[in-house]
Amino acid sequence: MSALEPGAEFEFSYVAREEDTAAALNEITGEVYPRVLSTTRCIALLELAAGKLLVPLLKPGELSVGVVVNVEHLAATPVGATVTARARFTGIDGKLYAFEVAARDGGGEVMRGVHKRAIVDDARLQQKARARNSGG
Repeated sequence: MSALEPGAEFEFSYVAREEDTAAALNEITGEVYPRVLSTTRCIALLELAAGKLLVPLLKPGELSVGVVVNVEHLAATPVGATVTARARFTGIDGKLYAFEVAARDGGGEVMRGVHKRAIVDDARLQQKARARNSGG
């Protein structure tokens, strides 16, 4: 296991697709949402960037999960635009790994905020999830 130092960063780029848009959710409620990158998909990209930084810390059977997301969605990103998601590790907050996160497209910053993740045992997480769905 290697240590994760404050200031460590990871970023990657992704091209926004139709299935990433808020409009892709229209059928769920019958509401009409815009054909731009949805807030939820942009958050997912930021979570993936932060999660990538934790991979070297994971023991067999462990994974990292998002626990806290506090972001501002600042601008709309159209289908076909490239979005770059970046996470910067800021330190440990109790048992959580804290990150500053930001996303940008060709027009500038589209989302920024804070994200926190936990490292958990995958089998235990799955067991707890099954128990929630079975009523016990």
